[in-house]
Amino acid sequence: MMQIEPIQPKTLTGGAPLSAADKLEQAFLEEMLKYCGPSASEGGFSGGAGEEQFSSFLTREHAGLMARRLDLGFAGLLEGRA
Repeated sequence: MMQIEPIQPKTLTGGAPLSAADKLEQAFLEEMLKYCGPSASEGGFSGGAGEEQFSSFLTREHAGLMARRLDLGFAGLLEGRA
């Protein structure tokens, strides 16, 4: 009998869960990227309606990656060290 292993989804932000401070930093960075991040393509090679609908997912992943690499100091603020 052939056994098929289930497919495990791969996340860009790694396997470890984000801390509360990292989640706050991710939300902050996500809002900043909405305004100053990459814009949608235009013209014949744009993604059209699909690109518009799913661009927020890419922005969220970019913000998650940045939150893991950058330390904006939110953890210190939350713990009262700043």
